[in-house]
Amino acid sequence: MPELPEVETIKRGLEPLILKKKIVQVEVDETTRKSFVGDEGDVVETVVLGLRRRGKALLIDLDNNYTMMIHLRMTGQLIWRGVNEEDNFAAGHPSKNFTANLPNGQTRVTFVFEEGNLFFNDQRKFGFVKVLPTGEVEQEKFIAELAKEPWEMNVKELFSQCQRHGKSPIKAVLLDQKIIAGLGNIYADESLFYASVHPAMRAGELSEEQVGLILEGARSVMLASIDSGGSTMATYIKPDGTTGNYLENFAQVFRREGNPCTRCGVIIEKTRVAGRGTHFCPKCQVVPEYFVESGLGTGVQRTKSSAKSCAGDNPAKKVASRGHRKA
Repeated sequence: MPELPEVETIKRGLEPLILKKKIVQVEVDETTRKSFVGDEGDVVETVVLGLRRRGKALLIDLDNNYTMMIHLRMTGQLIWRGVNEEDNFAAGHPSKNFTANLPNGQTRVTFVFEEGNLFFNDQRKFGFVKVLPTGEVEQEKFIAELAKEPWEMNVKELFSQCQRHGKSPIKAVLLDQKIIAGLGNIYADESLFYASVHPAMRAGELSEEQVGLILEGARSVMLASIDSGGSTMATYIKPDGTTGNYLENFAQVFRREGNPCTRCGVIIEKTRVAGRGTHFCPKCQVVPEYFVESGLGTGVQRTKSSAKSCAGDNPAKKVASRGHRKA
């Protein structure tokens, strides 16, 4: 599933190609009708007024007061084939579709423009295009349940949510789109490393200062990713078909297990928190004793002593020491 920076990258890449262009036809694959929700008639003979992003959803506003909400989910693609070959681009799950003849067996919706075609492909059929009145977008359940994004939220708001969900691991809190929108697995891990907080720390044990560092980290790592064109996860690439370089150039822990921490040199480890593969530095991010005692943290138990000795180097040292309180 794309994370917020990937969707923002897609929006920025697609915008100059379809903005102020007219859609003359919409072709929906009837065998996968659920991929298109709404009436094609609300899209035909309209002009694209603007593109927005809300959380991980792309919103395309039309000049008839309707909006197309697009979510790529796990394997969705948006592929533009313009009149000029140099204008072509592909965004989403990389496959031979990027250079193959389209439409094909994975094409769910085709938007025929006066000056090119936009194909919505989706191998696993989890993604969707939904057409609805622009004035109803914010009331749409998918959008209405989204919390504020990191740059919209202040520290006190996130701290309050951490207290409210006090027994939950902080990583679970960050992944909950109803608490803070846009953070996925990559950026949750990176934000927590930025703040020197172990992902399994109970949210209620964090100080307001610590929560502030997490929020600061979320903003920092996500903006860096947007600037670099998104992550290079196997399923997402930049709109021009080249890969983003966030993981190579900026990621400190995600998918770096077995490599030395860029801060302290201790080997980055991988465990499981909130049901997700989780990356962390066992020295910079002190492992809570209750996580080890639960059996989930056995893989990091050998690093506890070195982690404690590093508390003086952590911005989060006060909170980390409380993290050793037994459950």
